[in-house]
Amino acid sequence: MSYFKHHVFFCCNQRGEGETCCNNAGATTAQTYAKDRIGELRLKGAGKIRINKAGCMDRCDQGPVLVVYPEGVWYSYVDCEDIEEIIQEHLVHGRVVDRLRI
Repeated sequence: MSYFKHHVFFCCNQRGEGETCCNNAGATTAQTYAKDRIGELRLKGAGKIRINKAGCMDRCDQGPVLVVYPEGVWYSYVDCEDIEEIIQEHLVHGRVVDRLRI
């Protein structure tokens, strides 16, 4: 069994000026939002959910991106409303959000 029920990695990579990267599309803001929300919902810790920053995950052209483990489901998102939907649907209720899945 995994230490966390879900482990979420947000690509927060920052490339050079003019290059496509997740951080230029608000990844750090989205990761902070998710981390705060999981805390507010009392869902962080062993056996629950962990939200992490990651370096480049080599999908910046589809970004910003995040991946949820252990399922290995990749998502792209636009704003914190999309992040909230991923939290509520996937992380809380176990339903993949097909419209955001890549």
